[in-house]
Amino acid sequence: MLYPSIDELTAKAESKYILVTVASKRARQLRENSPMQVAKPKSKKYVGMALEEMISDELVYENKDTRK
Repeated sequence: MLYPSIDELTAKAESKYILVTVASKRARQLRENSPMQVAKPKSKKYVGMALEEMISDELVYENKDTRK
């Protein structure tokens, strides 16, 4: 079983595309020595750490929808 599960993650984001975009941007920040928001991450990889932050509500994104 993977943690966090994709079902829980898609509930946090509006789409899988947004989920991937937010996680990849945060993983890049973590790789560049940004501080972790979760005390003890289960994952050793940056994308996994970013997803753990998202599932624990430590990572919040803002949707800037420019369509009208």
